[in-house]
Amino acid sequence: MLKKMSLALVMAGLVGGAFAATEADVESTFFPYKKGFPSFPGLSAGTVISKDNVDQFKDALAEGTYMMIKNGYTTVTVGETIDFQLPKEYIQATKDNLNKTQLGAKAGDNISGFVAGRPFPEEPDAKDPRAGEKLAWNYKYGLNWGDNAVIKPLIMKYRNMESGAVERTLTNHFSFLNFKHRIKDDPVPEVTPNPSDLFRAIYLEVVGPEDLKDTKLLIQRYDDDSKLDDAYLYLGFQRRVRRLAAGQVTDAFLGSDLMIEDFEGYNGRVADMKWTYKGTKNVLLPMWKHNEAPLGDEIPADDDGYKYIKFGGKGGCFLQAPWQLRKAYVLEATPVNPNHPISKRVFYMDAQLQNLNGAIEIYDRNGKLWKVWSVGKSHPDYHLPINKGTGIGIDDGFQMVDVQSNHCTTGHFRGEVDKSQTPPQKFQVQYMRGSD
Repeated sequence: MLKKMSLALVMAGLVGGAFAATEADVESTFFPYKKGFPSFPGLSAGTVISKDNVDQFKDALAEGTYMMIKNGYTTVTVGETIDFQLPKEYIQATKDNLNKTQLGAKAGDNISGFVAGRPFPEEPDAKDPRAGEKLAWNYKYGLNWGDNAVIKPLIMKYRNMESGAVERTLTNHFSFLNFKHRIKDDPVPEVTPNPSDLFRAIYLEVVGPEDLKDTKLLIQRYDDDSKLDDAYLYLGFQRRVRRLAAGQVTDAFLGSDLMIEDFEGYNGRVADMKWTYKGTKNVLLPMWKHNEAPLGDEIPADDDGYKYIKFGGKGGCFLQAPWQLRKAYVLEATPVNPNHPISKRVFYMDAQLQNLNGAIEIYDRNGKLWKVWSVGKSHPDYHLPINKGTGIGIDDGFQMVDVQSNHCTTGHFRGEVDKSQTPPQKFQVQYMRGSD
Protein backbone atom coordinates (compact mmCIF):
# COMPACT_ATOMS: atom_id res chain seq x y z
CA MET A 1 0.00 0.00 0.00
CA LEU A 2 2.80 2.38 0.94
CA LYS A 3 4.65 1.65 -2.31
CA LYS A 4 1.49 2.37 -4.31
CA MET A 5 1.05 5.72 -2.52
CA SER A 6 4.69 6.63 -3.15
CA LEU A 7 4.33 5.75 -6.83
CA ALA A 8 1.18 7.85 -7.05
CA LEU A 9 2.97 10.83 -5.53
CA VAL A 10 5.88 10.46 -7.93
CA MET A 11 3.52 10.22 -10.89
CA ALA A 12 1.59 13.26 -9.69
CA GLY A 13 4.85 15.16 -9.52
CA LEU A 14 5.81 14.11 -13.04
CA VAL A 15 2.39 14.97 -14.46
CA GLY A 16 2.56 18.39 -12.76
CA GLY A 17 6.03 18.93 -14.17
CA ALA A 18 7.77 18.97 -10.79
CA PHE A 19 10.19 16.67 -9.07
CA ALA A 20 9.47 16.47 -5.36
CA ALA A 21 11.53 18.97 -3.37
CA THR A 22 13.09 18.18 -0.01
CA GLU A 23 14.00 20.12 3.13
CA ALA A 24 17.58 20.00 1.86
CA ASP A 25 16.43 21.78 -1.31
CA VAL A 26 14.90 24.54 0.82
CA GLU A 27 18.16 24.98 2.71
CA SER A 28 20.12 25.04 -0.53
CA THR A 29 17.89 27.58 -2.29
CA PHE A 30 17.94 30.08 0.57
CA PHE A 31 21.47 29.45 1.83
CA PRO A 32 23.51 28.70 -1.32
CA TYR A 33 26.75 29.86 0.30
CA LYS A 34 26.58 27.73 3.43
CA LYS A 35 29.67 25.80 2.32
CA GLY A 36 31.52 28.87 1.09
CA PHE A 37 31.35 31.63 -1.49
CA PRO A 38 32.15 31.07 -5.17
CA SER A 39 35.59 31.83 -6.56
CA PHE A 40 37.18 32.45 -9.94
CA PRO A 41 40.90 32.30 -10.80
CA GLY A 42 42.58 35.67 -10.27
CA LEU A 43 39.39 37.33 -9.06
CA SER A 44 39.19 38.84 -5.57
CA ALA A 45 37.63 41.81 -3.80
CA GLY A 46 39.21 44.98 -5.11
CA THR A 47 40.02 43.62 -8.56
CA VAL A 48 39.19 46.16 -11.27
CA ILE A 49 38.08 44.61 -14.56
CA SER A 50 38.81 46.83 -17.55
CA LYS A 51 39.15 46.36 -21.29
CA ASP A 52 42.79 45.44 -20.69
CA ASN A 53 42.09 42.33 -18.59
CA VAL A 54 38.44 41.53 -19.29
CA ASP A 55 39.19 38.45 -21.39
CA GLN A 56 40.77 36.85 -18.33
CA PHE A 57 37.40 37.07 -16.55
CA LYS A 58 35.02 36.56 -19.48
CA ASP A 59 33.54 33.37 -18.02
CA ALA A 60 32.60 35.23 -14.83
CA LEU A 61 30.65 37.92 -16.67
CA ALA A 62 27.24 38.15 -18.29
CA GLU A 63 27.72 38.53 -22.04
CA GLY A 64 26.34 42.07 -22.11
CA THR A 65 28.54 43.15 -19.21
CA TYR A 66 31.58 41.63 -20.93
CA MET A 67 30.79 43.58 -24.08
CA MET A 68 30.41 46.89 -22.22
CA ILE A 69 33.81 46.44 -20.56
CA LYS A 70 35.50 45.09 -23.72
CA ASN A 71 34.37 48.19 -25.63
CA GLY A 72 35.88 50.43 -22.96
CA TYR A 73 32.54 51.85 -21.88
CA THR A 74 33.04 51.05 -18.21
CA THR A 75 35.05 49.12 -15.65
CA VAL A 76 33.75 46.84 -12.90
CA THR A 77 35.23 46.74 -9.42
CA VAL A 78 34.81 43.41 -7.65
CA GLY A 79 33.33 43.47 -4.17
CA GLU A 80 33.19 40.82 -1.46
CA THR A 81 30.35 38.33 -1.92
CA ILE A 82 27.91 38.57 0.99
CA ASP A 83 24.85 36.64 2.12
CA PHE A 84 21.45 38.21 1.35
CA GLN A 85 19.33 36.25 3.80
CA LEU A 86 15.63 36.38 2.99
CA PRO A 87 12.94 36.86 5.67
CA LYS A 88 12.46 33.90 7.96
CA GLU A 89 8.71 34.12 7.29
CA TYR A 90 9.25 33.53 3.56
CA ILE A 91 11.57 30.61 4.25
CA GLN A 92 9.08 29.09 6.69
CA ALA A 93 6.22 29.55 4.22
CA THR A 94 8.28 27.64 1.65
CA LYS A 95 8.79 24.79 4.12
CA ASP A 96 5.14 24.76 5.17
CA ASN A 97 3.95 24.52 1.58
CA LEU A 98 6.64 22.26 0.17
CA ASN A 99 5.47 20.33 -2.93
CA LYS A 100 1.95 21.79 -2.79
CA THR A 101 2.49 23.78 -5.99
CA GLN A 102 2.07 21.96 -9.29
CA LEU A 103 2.64 23.17 -12.85
CA GLY A 104 -0.26 23.13 -15.27
CA ALA A 105 -0.64 20.45 -17.91
CA LYS A 106 1.36 22.48 -20.43
CA ALA A 107 3.60 25.54 -20.52
CA GLY A 108 1.62 28.73 -20.13
CA ASP A 109 -1.03 27.16 -17.93
CA ASN A 110 -1.62 28.36 -14.39
CA ILE A 111 0.01 26.61 -11.47
CA SER A 112 -2.21 25.04 -8.82
CA GLY A 113 -1.91 24.60 -5.09
CA PHE A 114 0.31 27.62 -4.46
CA VAL A 115 -0.10 29.20 -1.01
CA ALA A 116 3.01 31.23 -0.15
CA GLY A 117 6.80 31.09 -0.20
CA ARG A 118 8.99 29.92 -3.09
CA PRO A 119 6.86 27.63 -5.28
CA PHE A 120 9.69 25.47 -6.66
CA PRO A 121 12.70 25.54 -4.32
CA GLU A 122 14.50 22.59 -5.91
CA GLU A 123 17.66 23.15 -7.93
CA PRO A 124 16.80 23.51 -11.64
CA ASP A 125 17.61 20.40 -13.65
CA ALA A 126 18.81 20.71 -17.26
CA LYS A 127 16.98 17.46 -18.00
CA ASP A 128 13.69 19.03 -16.90
CA PRO A 129 12.11 20.75 -19.96
CA ARG A 130 10.07 22.99 -17.65
CA ALA A 131 12.86 24.08 -15.32
CA GLY A 132 12.82 27.58 -16.79
CA GLU A 133 9.09 27.89 -16.24
CA LYS A 134 9.52 26.97 -12.58
CA LEU A 135 12.13 29.71 -12.14
CA ALA A 136 9.71 32.18 -13.73
CA TRP A 137 7.05 31.24 -11.19
CA ASN A 138 9.62 31.66 -8.41
CA TYR A 139 10.19 35.18 -9.69
CA LYS A 140 6.49 36.04 -9.90
CA TYR A 141 5.93 34.97 -6.30
CA GLY A 142 9.31 36.12 -5.07
CA LEU A 143 10.14 39.02 -2.79
CA ASN A 144 10.27 41.79 -5.37
CA TRP A 145 10.18 44.60 -2.77
CA GLY A 146 8.37 42.32 -0.32
CA ASP A 147 4.75 42.76 0.73
CA ASN A 148 4.88 46.53 0.23
CA ALA A 149 7.43 49.26 -0.46
CA VAL A 150 8.08 52.61 -2.10
CA ILE A 151 10.84 54.14 -4.19
CA LYS A 152 10.57 57.80 -3.36
CA PRO A 153 12.11 59.19 -5.42
CA LEU A 154 13.21 57.25 -8.44
CA ILE A 155 15.11 59.75 -10.57
CA MET A 156 15.55 58.75 -14.21
CA LYS A 157 18.11 60.48 -16.42
CA TYR A 158 18.08 60.15 -20.21
CA ARG A 159 21.65 60.34 -21.47
CA ASN A 160 23.47 60.61 -24.78
CA MET A 161 26.34 58.14 -24.43
CA GLU A 162 28.50 59.88 -26.98
CA SER A 163 28.35 63.41 -25.58
CA GLY A 164 27.48 62.61 -21.97
CA ALA A 165 24.66 65.15 -22.13
CA VAL A 166 21.67 64.58 -19.85
CA GLU A 167 18.74 65.20 -22.16
CA ARG A 168 15.94 64.89 -19.61
CA THR A 169 15.43 64.17 -15.93
CA LEU A 170 12.25 62.57 -14.58
CA THR A 171 11.48 62.38 -10.87
CA ASN A 172 8.98 59.65 -9.99
CA HIS A 173 7.40 58.03 -6.98
CA PHE A 174 6.90 54.25 -7.23
CA SER A 175 4.75 52.18 -4.87
CA PHE A 176 4.29 48.40 -4.66
CA LEU A 177 1.69 46.26 -2.88
CA ASN A 178 1.09 42.52 -2.76
CA PHE A 179 -2.62 41.87 -2.27
CA LYS A 180 -2.19 38.09 -1.86
CA HIS A 181 0.38 35.57 -0.61
CA ARG A 182 1.70 38.09 1.89
CA ILE A 183 4.16 36.65 4.38
CA LYS A 184 5.18 39.32 6.85
CA ASP A 185 3.36 42.65 7.03
CA ASP A 186 -0.24 42.78 8.23
CA PRO A 187 -2.64 41.87 6.85
CA VAL A 188 -1.33 38.34 6.29
CA PRO A 189 -1.99 36.44 4.04
CA GLU A 190 -4.21 38.80 2.00
CA VAL A 191 -5.49 42.35 1.74
CA THR A 192 -9.28 42.30 1.88
CA PRO A 193 -11.59 43.09 0.27
CA ASN A 194 -9.99 41.97 -2.97
CA PRO A 195 -12.97 41.33 -5.27
CA SER A 196 -10.85 41.24 -8.45
CA ASP A 197 -8.48 38.64 -6.95
CA LEU A 198 -5.42 40.79 -7.63
CA PHE A 199 -1.99 39.45 -6.71
CA ARG A 200 0.06 42.64 -6.97
CA ALA A 201 -0.10 46.25 -8.08
CA ILE A 202 2.39 48.95 -9.02
CA TYR A 203 1.61 52.66 -8.87
CA LEU A 204 3.81 55.36 -10.38
CA GLU A 205 3.47 59.13 -10.24
CA VAL A 206 5.66 61.61 -12.11
CA VAL A 207 6.42 64.64 -9.93
CA GLY A 208 8.70 66.43 -12.40
CA PRO A 209 9.41 67.97 -14.86
CA GLU A 210 6.44 70.30 -15.16
CA ASP A 211 5.26 69.08 -18.59
CA LEU A 212 4.88 65.51 -17.29
CA LYS A 213 3.92 66.29 -13.70
CA ASP A 214 0.92 64.33 -12.42
CA THR A 215 1.29 61.63 -15.07
CA LYS A 216 0.33 58.43 -13.26
CA LEU A 217 0.53 54.75 -14.12
CA LEU A 218 -1.32 51.93 -12.37
CA ILE A 219 -0.64 48.26 -13.15
CA GLN A 220 -2.87 45.62 -11.56
CA ARG A 221 -1.68 42.02 -11.86
CA TYR A 222 -4.12 39.19 -11.28
CA ASP A 223 -3.35 36.08 -9.28
CA ASP A 224 -4.76 34.20 -12.27
CA ASP A 225 -1.85 34.39 -14.72
CA SER A 226 -4.14 33.70 -17.69
CA LYS A 227 -5.67 37.16 -17.24
CA LEU A 228 -3.96 40.11 -18.87
CA ASP A 229 -2.75 42.84 -16.51
CA ASP A 230 -4.91 45.93 -16.24
CA ALA A 231 -2.83 49.03 -16.90
CA TYR A 232 -4.11 52.60 -16.63
CA LEU A 233 -2.49 55.92 -17.49
CA TYR A 234 -3.54 59.29 -16.11
CA LEU A 235 -2.32 62.39 -17.93
CA GLY A 236 -2.53 65.44 -15.69
CA PHE A 237 -3.07 67.94 -18.50
CA GLN A 238 -6.02 65.89 -19.82
CA ARG A 239 -7.36 65.12 -16.35
CA ARG A 240 -8.62 61.71 -17.39
CA VAL A 241 -7.69 58.07 -16.97
CA ARG A 242 -7.30 55.85 -20.00
CA ARG A 243 -6.73 52.13 -20.12
CA LEU A 244 -3.57 51.01 -21.90
CA ALA A 245 -3.83 48.46 -24.67
CA ALA A 246 -1.76 45.32 -24.20
CA GLY A 247 0.74 46.38 -26.88
CA GLN A 248 1.50 49.68 -25.19
CA VAL A 249 3.50 48.02 -22.40
CA THR A 250 6.23 47.39 -24.97
CA ASP A 251 6.42 51.03 -26.12
CA ALA A 252 9.16 53.32 -24.80
CA PHE A 253 7.98 54.59 -21.42
CA LEU A 254 7.79 58.41 -21.44
CA GLY A 255 10.63 58.61 -23.94
CA SER A 256 13.07 56.54 -21.87
CA ASP A 257 15.00 53.44 -22.94
CA LEU A 258 12.64 51.26 -20.87
CA MET A 259 9.38 49.58 -21.74
CA ILE A 260 6.77 49.12 -19.02
CA GLU A 261 7.46 45.41 -19.52
CA ASP A 262 11.08 46.04 -18.43
CA PHE A 263 10.14 47.34 -14.97
CA GLU A 264 11.84 45.35 -12.17
CA GLY A 265 13.68 43.33 -14.81
CA TYR A 266 10.53 41.73 -16.17
CA ASN A 267 7.05 43.13 -15.64
CA GLY A 268 4.73 40.72 -17.38
CA ARG A 269 2.91 37.44 -17.04
CA VAL A 270 4.63 34.08 -16.93
CA ALA A 271 2.32 33.03 -19.79
CA ASP A 272 3.65 35.79 -22.07
CA MET A 273 7.02 34.07 -22.48
CA LYS A 274 8.52 30.69 -23.22
CA TRP A 275 11.07 30.14 -20.45
CA THR A 276 14.22 28.08 -20.96
CA TYR A 277 16.77 27.27 -18.29
CA LYS A 278 20.22 27.53 -19.91
CA GLY A 279 22.39 26.46 -16.99
CA THR A 280 24.00 27.64 -13.77
CA LYS A 281 27.18 29.70 -13.53
CA ASN A 282 29.05 31.93 -11.11
CA VAL A 283 28.76 35.44 -12.49
CA LEU A 284 29.41 38.99 -11.30
CA LEU A 285 26.19 40.82 -10.42
CA PRO A 286 25.72 44.41 -9.19
CA MET A 287 25.11 43.82 -5.48
CA TRP A 288 26.65 45.74 -2.60
CA LYS A 289 26.32 47.51 0.75
CA HIS A 290 24.95 50.98 -0.04
CA ASN A 291 26.54 52.66 2.96
CA GLU A 292 29.97 51.39 1.91
CA ALA A 293 29.61 51.88 -1.86
CA PRO A 294 30.75 54.87 -3.95
CA LEU A 295 28.06 57.56 -3.73
CA GLY A 296 27.63 60.34 -6.25
CA ASP A 297 27.25 64.11 -6.13
CA GLU A 298 25.24 64.40 -9.33
CA ILE A 299 22.04 64.41 -7.27
CA PRO A 300 22.07 66.49 -4.07
CA ALA A 301 21.87 64.54 -0.83
CA ASP A 302 18.44 64.28 0.81
CA ASP A 303 17.67 66.25 3.95
CA ASP A 304 18.64 63.28 6.14
CA GLY A 305 22.00 62.95 4.37
CA TYR A 306 21.03 60.02 2.11
CA LYS A 307 23.14 59.98 -1.05
CA TYR A 308 22.61 58.08 -4.27
CA ILE A 309 24.83 55.47 -5.95
CA LYS A 310 27.53 56.91 -8.16
CA PHE A 311 27.45 56.56 -11.96
CA GLY A 312 30.34 56.89 -14.40
CA GLY A 313 31.87 55.37 -17.50
CA LYS A 314 30.88 56.36 -21.01
CA GLY A 315 28.16 59.01 -20.94
CA GLY A 316 27.76 58.55 -17.18
CA CYS A 317 25.64 55.49 -17.95
CA PHE A 318 27.20 52.88 -15.68
CA LEU A 319 26.85 51.89 -12.03
CA GLN A 320 30.12 52.44 -10.15
CA ALA A 321 29.34 50.39 -7.04
CA PRO A 322 31.05 46.98 -6.66
CA TRP A 323 29.81 43.75 -8.26
CA GLN A 324 29.82 40.40 -6.44
CA LEU A 325 30.58 36.94 -7.79
CA ARG A 326 27.38 35.02 -7.22
CA LYS A 327 25.65 31.80 -8.18
CA ALA A 328 23.21 32.59 -10.98
CA TYR A 329 20.71 30.76 -13.17
CA VAL A 330 20.82 31.70 -16.85
CA LEU A 331 17.23 32.00 -18.03
CA GLU A 332 16.04 32.77 -21.54
CA ALA A 333 12.58 34.24 -22.20
CA THR A 334 11.15 34.21 -25.73
CA PRO A 335 7.90 36.11 -26.36
CA VAL A 336 4.88 33.99 -27.25
CA ASN A 337 3.48 36.88 -29.32
CA PRO A 338 5.27 36.89 -32.72
CA ASN A 339 4.65 40.64 -33.03
CA HIS A 340 6.59 41.45 -29.87
CA PRO A 341 9.38 44.03 -30.49
CA ILE A 342 12.07 41.77 -29.03
CA SER A 343 13.16 38.24 -29.93
CA LYS A 344 14.34 37.27 -26.45
CA ARG A 345 15.65 38.35 -23.07
CA VAL A 346 18.47 36.56 -21.28
CA PHE A 347 18.41 36.90 -17.49
CA TYR A 348 21.18 36.09 -15.02
CA MET A 349 19.00 35.29 -12.03
CA ASP A 350 20.63 35.48 -8.62
CA ALA A 351 20.11 32.01 -7.16
CA GLN A 352 19.51 33.28 -3.62
CA LEU A 353 17.09 36.18 -4.23
CA GLN A 354 15.67 34.80 -7.50
CA ASN A 355 14.91 38.28 -8.84
CA LEU A 356 15.31 38.85 -12.57
CA ASN A 357 17.14 42.16 -12.69
CA GLY A 358 20.82 41.66 -11.89
CA ALA A 359 21.99 41.38 -15.49
CA ILE A 360 19.83 41.19 -18.60
CA GLU A 361 20.43 41.17 -22.33
CA ILE A 362 17.60 42.20 -24.66
CA TYR A 363 17.72 41.19 -28.34
CA ASP A 364 15.78 42.85 -31.17
CA ARG A 365 13.52 41.02 -33.63
CA ASN A 366 16.49 40.18 -35.82
CA GLY A 367 18.32 38.51 -32.94
CA LYS A 368 20.82 41.33 -32.56
CA LEU A 369 21.77 42.63 -29.11
CA TRP A 370 19.72 45.76 -28.47
CA LYS A 371 19.95 46.66 -24.77
CA VAL A 372 22.02 45.73 -21.74
CA TRP A 373 19.99 46.15 -18.56
CA SER A 374 21.06 45.89 -14.88
CA VAL A 375 19.49 46.83 -11.57
CA GLY A 376 21.91 47.03 -8.64
CA LYS A 377 20.86 45.85 -5.20
CA SER A 378 21.94 46.87 -1.73
CA HIS A 379 21.88 44.60 1.30
CA PRO A 380 19.02 45.99 3.45
CA ASP A 381 21.12 46.13 6.62
CA TYR A 382 23.51 48.61 4.98
CA HIS A 383 20.93 51.00 3.61
CA LEU A 384 18.33 53.27 5.22
CA PRO A 385 17.47 52.37 8.84
CA ILE A 386 13.88 51.49 7.90
CA ASN A 387 15.16 48.66 5.67
CA LYS A 388 17.40 47.03 8.27
CA GLY A 389 16.31 43.50 9.15
CA THR A 390 13.69 43.27 6.40
CA GLY A 391 15.54 40.64 4.37
CA ILE A 392 14.56 42.44 1.16
CA GLY A 393 17.24 43.13 -1.47
CA ILE A 394 16.89 46.88 -2.03
CA ASP A 395 16.91 48.04 -5.65
CA ASP A 396 19.46 50.85 -5.51
CA GLY A 397 20.05 52.06 -9.07
CA PHE A 398 19.80 50.91 -12.67
CA GLN A 399 21.53 51.20 -16.02
CA MET A 400 19.59 50.59 -19.24
CA VAL A 401 21.99 50.89 -22.17
CA ASP A 402 20.77 50.91 -25.76
CA VAL A 403 23.86 49.64 -27.57
CA GLN A 404 22.36 50.28 -31.00
CA SER A 405 21.59 53.98 -30.51
CA ASN A 406 24.41 54.78 -28.04
CA HIS A 407 21.89 56.03 -25.51
CA CYS A 408 21.03 55.11 -21.95
CA THR A 409 18.65 55.75 -19.09
CA THR A 410 19.94 55.65 -15.53
CA GLY A 411 17.87 55.21 -12.38
CA HIS A 412 18.73 56.62 -8.95
CA PHE A 413 16.71 55.09 -6.09
CA ARG A 414 15.70 55.81 -2.56
CA GLY A 415 13.81 52.66 -1.64
CA GLU A 416 11.95 52.00 1.61
CA VAL A 417 10.18 48.85 2.79
CA ASP A 418 7.35 50.72 4.49
CA LYS A 419 3.72 49.58 4.58
CA SER A 420 2.55 52.94 5.96
CA GLN A 421 3.10 54.47 2.53
CA THR A 422 1.16 51.84 0.58
CA PRO A 423 -2.53 51.92 1.59
CA PRO A 424 -4.60 49.58 -0.64
CA GLN A 425 -6.77 52.44 -1.93
CA LYS A 426 -3.67 53.88 -3.60
CA PHE A 427 -3.79 51.02 -6.11
CA GLN A 428 -7.29 51.70 -7.43
CA VAL A 429 -8.24 53.67 -10.54
CA GLN A 430 -10.23 56.21 -8.53
CA TYR A 431 -7.10 57.26 -6.63
CA MET A 432 -5.35 58.37 -9.82
CA ARG A 433 -7.56 61.44 -10.11
CA GLY A 434 -6.46 62.64 -6.67
CA SER A 435 -2.97 63.62 -5.51
CA ASP A 436 -0.36 61.64 -3.58
